[in-house]
Amino acid sequence: MPTMNLVPVSTDDYRRIAERKLPRFLFDYVDGGAFGETTLAKNTADFSKIVPKQRVMRDVSEVETATTLAGQQSAMPVALAPVGMGGMLARRAEVQAKRAADAAGVPFTLSTVSICSLEEIAAVSDKPFWFQLYMLRDRGIVTEILDRAWGVGVRTLVFTVDLAVVGERYRDVRNGIAGGASAWGKFRAGPLSYLSHPGWVVDVGLKGKPHTFGNLASYVPAATDPTQYREWVGSQFDASVTWKDIEWLRGVWKGKLIIKGVLSVEDATAAVTAGADAVIVSNHGGRQLDGVASSISVLPQVVESVGDKTEVLMDSGVRSGLDVFRARALGANGVLIGRSWAFAMAARGEAGVAGLLNAYRNEFKSAMALCGVTKVSDIAGDCVTTSDAAQC
Repeated sequence: MPTMNLVPVSTDDYRRIAERKLPRFLFDYVDGGAFGETTLAKNTADFSKIVPKQRVMRDVSEVETATTLAGQQSAMPVALAPVGMGGMLARRAEVQAKRAADAAGVPFTLSTVSICSLEEIAAVSDKPFWFQLYMLRDRGIVTEILDRAWGVGVRTLVFTVDLAVVGERYRDVRNGIAGGASAWGKFRAGPLSYLSHPGWVVDVGLKGKPHTFGNLASYVPAATDPTQYREWVGSQFDASVTWKDIEWLRGVWKGKLIIKGVLSVEDATAAVTAGADAVIVSNHGGRQLDGVASSISVLPQVVESVGDKTEVLMDSGVRSGLDVFRARALGANGVLIGRSWAFAMAARGEAGVAGLLNAYRNEFKSAMALCGVTKVSDIAGDCVTTSDAAQC
């Protein structure tokens, strides 16, 4: 079906439209992973191995999808994950995403390297949002950004710990945004791609300015485009960070602290010891170390280890409300979605994200009803199995 006639419902629908509408370098930036993208593929494939157990003849006339995430009411166990350079996907995209999240009643997480600033997002509404931060070499900058976040009402900090170095993302190298591309590669991904995407050039390239990293503009005043900011951020990633630094962070941040990027029982335990209020089981969407386990396959081990001590969330590979159900059945308090909302934003803007979140809720509610549960708290391990034979 041609994408121009496609009525989008699923993540894959929005992805197909986004591929047509975005310049190649931007689509590949969102769609791609590290190295050969093995983990990227496993993240989604491993969800399909989790088989829901259908249950019939139960009263499911009233199904309630609401829950709490990090102490905040949410219409379903879903939050929008931080997406770096998200504001390049549509005009002031993070603002649009915040509006859609507010309307859907789920948390929105702003990235450190967002195009829109903390202050711009806070102006959308008085509904709280989450903020994601990296540990930068300059702790003074970290402290200033934390103060700004607190000042605009942020009370939940999502701290990413799996980016001591940036993963080797071959698509970004080929397209010239991570260095190494040939002159033709840069021309194909840049000017040639712009010429073939005039709608994006007008809506985002011209009308969506400024294209600076809003939260970092004062620290890199000479930068004029995201590529220059990316280089500065890359130089600021601190490879010497340890759990002692997280203890320092816990001492200066007064709100909820969520550690994002845990992929082992040992690291989950260390995060709890350092003072985390929640952990996110994540392999960064397959964008860091290729070949590692999928997030969903590691989730049960982490839940068993620290689930009675802290909240456990997960991301990477979630593409539907059914996946949300599967993750919840394996013990996650909730999930974060990144690529899904990024594709929807690129495809249809705020309306796309609103439609996507509505689809997620409908799918999640349907899965609950058809598996015979009516409350999120009732979704447990006995709602799924890992083999078709075990259903009989």
